[in-house]
Amino acid sequence: MLDAALSALGALLDPTTLAFLVAGVLAGLVIGIIPGLGGTGAVAILLPFVFIIEPQQALALIIGAVAVVHTSDTISSVLIGIPGSASATVLMLDGHEMAKRGQGARALSIAFLASMAGGLLGAVGLTLSIPLARPLVLNFGSPELFMLTVLGISLAALLSRGNMLKGLIAGAFGLLLGEIGAAPAAADYRFTFGTLFLNEGLDLVAVALGIFGIAEVVSLVARKTSIASGSGIGSGWGTGLRDVLRHWTHVLRGAFVGIWAGVLPGVGATAGTWMAYGQARATARRKGKNKFGKGDPRGIIAPESANNSVEAGDLIPTLLFGIPGGAPAALLLGALLVFGIEPGPRIITDHLDIIYTIVWSFALASVIGAALCFLLSFPLAKLSFVRFPVLAGGLVVILFTSGFQESQQIAVLQVMLLLGAIGWAMKSTGFPRAPFLIGFVLSVPLERYYYLTANLYSFSEWALRPGVLVMAAVLVIPLVLAAVRWARARAARTGAEPVAGAAGDTPADEDDGEPEGTQAPPAWTLAVTGGFLVVFAGGFLLAQGYSEKARLVPTLVCLLGAALAALALAVQVYTRRRASSDEVRVTAWREELGWVTRAFAWLVAFIALVYVLGLVLAALVFVPVFLWRVAQMRPHAIATYTVVLLGVLLLLQRFADIALPVGYLTPAILVA
Repeated sequence: MLDAALSALGALLDPTTLAFLVAGVLAGLVIGIIPGLGGTGAVAILLPFVFIIEPQQALALIIGAVAVVHTSDTISSVLIGIPGSASATVLMLDGHEMAKRGQGARALSIAFLASMAGGLLGAVGLTLSIPLARPLVLNFGSPELFMLTVLGISLAALLSRGNMLKGLIAGAFGLLLGEIGAAPAAADYRFTFGTLFLNEGLDLVAVALGIFGIAEVVSLVARKTSIASGSGIGSGWGTGLRDVLRHWTHVLRGAFVGIWAGVLPGVGATAGTWMAYGQARATARRKGKNKFGKGDPRGIIAPESANNSVEAGDLIPTLLFGIPGGAPAALLLGALLVFGIEPGPRIITDHLDIIYTIVWSFALASVIGAALCFLLSFPLAKLSFVRFPVLAGGLVVILFTSGFQESQQIAVLQVMLLLGAIGWAMKSTGFPRAPFLIGFVLSVPLERYYYLTANLYSFSEWALRPGVLVMAAVLVIPLVLAAVRWARARAARTGAEPVAGAAGDTPADEDDGEPEGTQAPPAWTLAVTGGFLVVFAGGFLLAQGYSEKARLVPTLVCLLGAALAALALAVQVYTRRRASSDEVRVTAWREELGWVTRAFAWLVAFIALVYVLGLVLAALVFVPVFLWRVAQMRPHAIATYTVVLLGVLLLLQRFADIALPVGYLTPAILVA
């Protein structure tokens, strides 16, 4: 094995092969910076070159892109609060909070170093696990996968500490939206309202960009200020290095969670990063938990380490069984088959050099990618000090373009706008959005693995499996301990005022991990909670028209969500009676609501233009007017900005095969 490893390293260090690795790294970094494209876009761009170069060069090219795409997607999440990918949404909790305090350099330093370490650990894990993972993966059946999804969804409670009821409602809402489309266990289409567009369900990228990205855009446009305060990026590069070294255990644990999330089908990078964040918060000391969501380095280290290692874990089932865990791995599988390399257990004996080429490529790409990101981050970090309306003109176009890529149906723009409004309403009324995304990601795997388990095993057979019992203990024991602590605390403060945050509102000393903003008055919180209750009730009624297997899970989710929403309404009505009105808060809220309404009106106008003119011409009209009226830029700056943005869009369309929405009046030359 050592000879094969050294031979693969020598071949990779050949100048030509190394050049292809660097080219893949550059492509992955560029695609990662653009919100919404991710590893699939990076590999898809490079795939045509695979057919004209040697196998080791092709693998270096593809692995170089896959290994670093989650390194650069942190830049937009940290600096401007727009997730570079669905899995990078977790960085908005602590990374973006640092950037808003002028510590963008420190946050990026932590992210790049943790990402590099996660990539290296992922390469080591890939090397060690190839001969060991086969029996473990084969023994991990549908009951264990079902319990793992239940465990992942239970993070909704963990990530909503101090706001648990609202977090559970958000998680149930995510589960409900995840069930739109074809039912996994029946020949039914659910909640499609007769539209073909919804038959395939909602795309994760569009949902993440809507619920986080669009919501942040309208919120920051409303303030008309820069994201960060001050005038410089700070001197936190060295501080970030010390943070990573001080919390090295979170690097290791995050990498392990990421590798495991990559190995298991249906989990993936998004759930893996949130699980890593959840375990970091769960294992923190009790006093340190309240720092999460307020710029805690551990909230960046754990998910960033997991973000890169999940791609290495993804390669384990791809190489051992020919079962890709995600779209990038599926494209890599196609490349291997082109060269006559058939994945499976025999790949270890027949093509060990290929295995080590992949391992070395992953490790070197992680180091090169982190180094290049450090060079890029110095100028890019200054973006957080630019007035946000200046950035918003281009971001609106990029966000809707990114969300369009998966379905390539123009109706997705309306869905993103609706989800943006829901995301902003959730943020302003204290409903955490992290549980929503976890519920959405794991909704289909939860249902699929449940029916597989129910069809293959009796309850006593699968419930008593060792893996299931271990995960059940991991789920139940913390809840029991939390209940004991709550009972003791309640006994200790007998006669004191009840804490509102435990039931529905966040107390002053705790945080739900949401970016700070103007909080809505209690009446608006009541309205949003009532809206959730109506949605769950409507979902329950619609679900009764489906077949038995198609309606079971939606019915249970809607009943649970409705019960939680009703309880939250009761608590909010009770606490509102006891609370005094705050005129200053109400006045600030009304002012922000006016600006947010106008920001949404601009987005509605842009989507209307896209329907009529197509995206290119719509941007040509929308961007200059927006920059003139909202950002108040000078004419020459507006012209330069618009030309550069349109040039980038057309280059991406030409060379990266990015689809641009076509309108009713789009000229034929732009369609071609």
